[in-house]
Formats: sequence, structure tokens, C-alpha cells
Amino acid sequence: MNPRNSIRGRLFLQLVGVAALLSLAFFLVVRGVAERAAEGTQDDILLASATAIADSLRSEDGQVTLDLPYSALSMLGTISDDRVFYRVVSAGDTLTGYADLPLADPAPTLGNPAFSTLVYRGDEVRAAAVVRAVGPATDSQAVIVSVAQTRLGLAAISRRITTTATGVGIGFFLLATLLSLWASHLALRPIVRMTNSVARRGPQDLRAVPSDPPEELAPLVEALNSFMARLSASLSRTEDFIAEAAHRVRTPLATVRAQAELTHRKLTKPEHKQAVREMIRAIDESSRSAGQMLDHAMVTFRADALAQDELDLAALMNEVCDRLAPTADLKDITIKRALPDAPVAFKGDGILLQAALQNILDNAIKYSSEDSTITASVTVASDLHLSFSDQGRGLDGIDISELTTRFNRGSNADDVVGSGLGLTIADEVARAHGGQLKIVPNDKGVGACVSLTLPR
Repeated sequence: MNPRNSIRGRLFLQLVGVAALLSLAFFLVVRGVAERAAEGTQDDILLASATAIADSLRSEDGQVTLDLPYSALSMLGTISDDRVFYRVVSAGDTLTGYADLPLADPAPTLGNPAFSTLVYRGDEVRAAAVVRAVGPATDSQAVIVSVAQTRLGLAAISRRITTTATGVGIGFFLLATLLSLWASHLALRPIVRMTNSVARRGPQDLRAVPSDPPEELAPLVEALNSFMARLSASLSRTEDFIAEAAHRVRTPLATVRAQAELTHRKLTKPEHKQAVREMIRAIDESSRSAGQMLDHAMVTFRADALAQDELDLAALMNEVCDRLAPTADLKDITIKRALPDAPVAFKGDGILLQAALQNILDNAIKYSSEDSTITASVTVASDLHLSFSDQGRGLDGIDISELTTRFNRGSNADDVVGSGLGLTIADEVARAHGGQLKIVPNDKGVGACVSLTLPR
């Protein structure tokens, strides 16, 4: 599936993209908040340590003294294995501690401790500094107490937080991806439901789509229903046109042929009679071609909207033989009927099947010699076989697979009027009913046997 050509793919990728951005934002926020919380915890302990030291300052005879409490530094050692530094400064002189430990910048003031991050002895340290006024109120001294601790433990905590936040972010992304897939499927369910509703219809079902679509799909459903209404009207007009055209084309040609035959009988000169015969032949060819082309158009149209009539194939075969019997009599051809006495029930399009059988029998009559026999039979086996066996020119040297191609005729039929559509019509009717057209040599002698095979 190409996401560019799929609404579901596009929606899924967009939701996954949003989930990825949210996962990244979640990771950054969680890591930032956790690191600030860890740093705040360290600052609180540093401040508590510095305050404990500042509370131990004393003034004796104008001199500042300090009895460094052990607990002030030991509380720092409990949270990690980091090194701890301290410095007590009075009047610019270091009373105790690490004299090279930098002081906070900006410096702390009374009641306002200062925090800073700096590099000391090659390590990054976090320092907290407080100020205490030591001595009598009239002669007090400002003493700065600074306590610093390396940040190795804080870095380890940061790594653990980062790992946890990464795991949670990935889990959130995977969960969001699954939810995105489910959401995209759920969002497109109305389209799938409407698609299935239309796909289950037969070719002739052009009713409006009875659905209550989401607001975004309402214009599409309305356009689809409008199109189906126009298509139904167009197909109805096409069917009426084919029927009307068949009548208006065949009737004038039949009239012209009748007049030509009357004229032929009145002529005496051989050259005039030959000219009229050629005209009658041209009329026959035009009439047959126009009729079969209209039949082919009707077959193409009705095959998409196949009727389901309750038929008796034996009666249908008998009717076709009766209809073409006068044509066979003109050549003294006998139509022998081998039909079952009982009805042969079949559900299909009676008009199409009649057109197919008429074209097969008409071909058999055209290509059979005078005083020959055509056998029409209906056989009931695993399939239904409606066959016409003739004693005509046969199939020698003919590619049988090409006989059902439009306007394609056998190499031995050039002197016979025809359009090359008869077997094409029969083949398309057979396939529309789930069957096939079989063309084989006559197993009882010369000629051919053409069978319309239909499933039972």
C-alpha cells in the first residue's frame, strides 16, 4: 500500500507523526523536570549543610571561631560518593576549609543564599553560599560560608532519568502508533461500509445508496446517487434506442429488397438481371450486418444487467427452429430436431439466448449445401448442451479460436454474405451465462457442430 494513494495510510502517518512529536516532547519535559528536581534536592542539602556550619559560628573577644559540626558535611555524603568542599571567609580571609574554592558570583546577602555551578580542581561542582553576621550588633562581622559538591552523582541520576524517560517515551510512541492504526481504521469505517454496500449490488441495481454518512462524506454520497440516477436513465434510453434502431434499419432494407426482387422478375435482359441480383446481394449483406451489429450492441448492453427468466430450453430451441424454417426451406434444408419431451428448466436471459441460437442456426443454414440436414438437439448431462450439427463446408484449415473474434470469418466463407458477428454474439451470450461456445467438426460426417454449453 502506497501511503500517498491511501487515505488510511495518510491518516495513519499523520497520527504517527503527531505521536512521535508528543513522545519527544514528553521525553524532554520529563527529563528536564526530573533533572531540575534532582538539582533542587542537591541545592537543598547544600544549603542545609552551609546553614548548619553558619549556625556554629561564634565570636570570642572580637574573633570569629568555628566548631565545625560533623553532621554538616556527613549529610552530603549520604546521597552519593561525590567529594565535598567547604570554605568559611571572614573579612576576606579564609578561616577554614579550601582557600582556593571560588566564592559564588553574585555573592550571597543576608537572608538570600546564592547557588552557582563552577569548575573546581578539574570537576564541575555545585556550590551553595550563605552569609551570617557574627558578633555584637554594633560590631558584627559578615562571614560567608560556602559548601560545594561534585556533580557525579547528579550526572548518574540524570542518566537514569534519561534512560527511564526514553523507555517511557518509546512505550508511549508504540502505544500511540497502535491507537493511531485503530483510529484510522475506525475513522474510515463509514467509507468501507458504504463501499461494501455498493460492491454487493448486481449490475442492474442502480438504486440510491441508503446510508447516513458522516458530514464530510455527504457530498460524495449525494454525487454518487446523482450519478447512478443519470446512469440508469442513460441505460434505459440506450435500450430503447437499440430496439428502435433495429426496427427502423431492418424494415426499410426489407422493403427495398422486396422491391428489388419484384424488379428482378420483370427484367428480361441478362445483364440487367445480374445487376439487380448484385443489388439484392448487397442489400442482404447490409441488412444482415446492420441486424447483427444491433444484436451485438443489445448483447453487450444486456450482459451487464442479465435477466433471470424461468426458461424451457427445449421450447426455446423449438421456437428458434420454427422461426428459421422458412429460410432453410429456400435451400431445401431439413432441420431435424432431437429435443427431450420433458421441459429443460434454466434461469437466464431469454432474449439473449434466443439471439445466440438464431445466429448459430443462421450460420448453419448459410454454410450448408442444398438438400442437406441440420440437427438441432438439447442434451442434459452435467451441463446443458444446445447443439446444431450441419453438413456444410466443415472446419478444415480454419483456426477455430478466431471464429468468435468480431468481424472474423473462416477462409472458406468469402462467397457467402455475412458480417462475422454471429459466433461472436453466441460466445458472449454463453460467457454471460457462465457457459461457453464449443465449435468442433461434425462427428457423424462432413460439416461442423456448434454447441452452446450452459451450467445446470
